[in-house]
Amino acid sequence: MRAVLSIGSNLDDRRALLDTVRSEFSTETRAASGVYATPPWGVVDQDEFLNAVLIVEVEQTPLELLRRGQALEEAAERKRIRRWGPRTLDVDVVQVLDDTGQEVLDDDAVLTLPHPFAVQRAFVLVPWLEADPAARLKGVGLAELIAQLSAEDVAGVRRIGEFSLPQ
Repeated sequence: MRAVLSIGSNLDDRRALLDTVRSEFSTETRAASGVYATPPWGVVDQDEFLNAVLIVEVEQTPLELLRRGQALEEAAERKRIRRWGPRTLDVDVVQVLDDTGQEVLDDDAVLTLPHPFAVQRAFVLVPWLEADPAARLKGVGLAELIAQLSAEDVAGVRRIGEFSLPQ
C-alpha cells in the first residue's frame, strides 16, 4: 500500500528527529518533500515546527503503519501533554491508497483515514504537493485544497531545505 506520512518536530534537535523517520522508511520512501519551517497550528504559544512529507510504499496495514510511527515518537520521548502542543516528534498517517490506487476511507477511533484535519493544514498540504504534485485528497487536487486556505496560513509554510532520500 502507498501512504502519505506528515512528520513534524518543534522541540530538541528538530532536523535530527525528522531524519529518524526518513531513516526508518529509507527503503520504502518513494518521494519526499523538502523541509519546511511552519508556525504552530491549534495551539500557537509554542515554537515553530519543522515539517516534511514522505510518500512510502509498505507491506503493513494502516494500523501497523500508525504503530510504527508511534514507536518512532516514543523513541523520541514524545509526551502527549496537551492536544496540538509542543512535541519532539509527530508522525501522522495522512492518507493511504490500497494496492489498486483507491483511497482508503476509515472512521476508526484509533486511525481515521484520511487524516481528518489534513484539508485544513497548509503545513501538510504544501509539502505534500511538492512530494506528489498529482496527489488528490478525497478526490480533490492538493493545489485546489491549498487555494481554499487563508493566504496567511499558506505563506507561513516556508521551504528551508532539502530532505533528500538516502543513497
